[in-house]
Amino acid sequence: MSVCPAATGPITRANHPRLTQRTAARLLAGGLVATLLLLTLFPGDSFGKENRIFEQFTRHIGQQIHKDKQAFAQASSCMTWFYHKAKAPPPTAQGISWQAESHPEADCPRAYPGGINEARDDFSKTQSLLSVSLTSYEFALVADWDDDATYSRTELQDLFRALALPYDERDQAQKQIALLTERSDSWYRNRNMDALMQGMSDLYERGYRVTPSDRSELNRVMR
Repeated sequence: MSVCPAATGPITRANHPRLTQRTAARLLAGGLVATLLLLTLFPGDSFGKENRIFEQFTRHIGQQIHKDKQAFAQASSCMTWFYHKAKAPPPTAQGISWQAESHPEADCPRAYPGGINEARDDFSKTQSLLSVSLTSYEFALVADWDDDATYSRTELQDLFRALALPYDERDQAQKQIALLTERSDSWYRNRNMDALMQGMSDLYERGYRVTPSDRSELNRVMR
């Protein structure tokens, strides 16, 4: 006659290896199901997609602003130097006053062999381009309604509409980024401020506004 060993206590996950293994297996299976469900609901590169689009779009415009500030600073400095040399007052910069360190007595004759007229023409051109790139940056910030540095699906749809671009939420992030930057670059090259302002007006009609956070960021990039 065999004798069953006496129970030493209640069966728990800690003292029953098979139960622990089965529980772990169920948790793993549940995690796989949840992952598959998320991939079904949000296919492709949707994880962080909107965040990448905002980040790369604003960074692209920010890099252009940096180049424009350098070009404008050189033109502004040299134009002022030529005017002072000719003992004439230079025109104002229409609200854009960013300056860079330079040595105009050496740099300006080399950069503008045509003298003051060439510097003045470049001043006007670089000021115009800087205005466009700053407005483009403002446009990209305004399209982020809640200032969370991410374009939601609705914000992205409104942004594409304001830029007169077709929007398909199934497109990969890189395709959408390419569409946004190409349109922004096209308007920049053509100095198409009218199209930018029309797009901004479209966002305003939908309730978007320049927020204190947007203004603070614009002030930062202008410094």
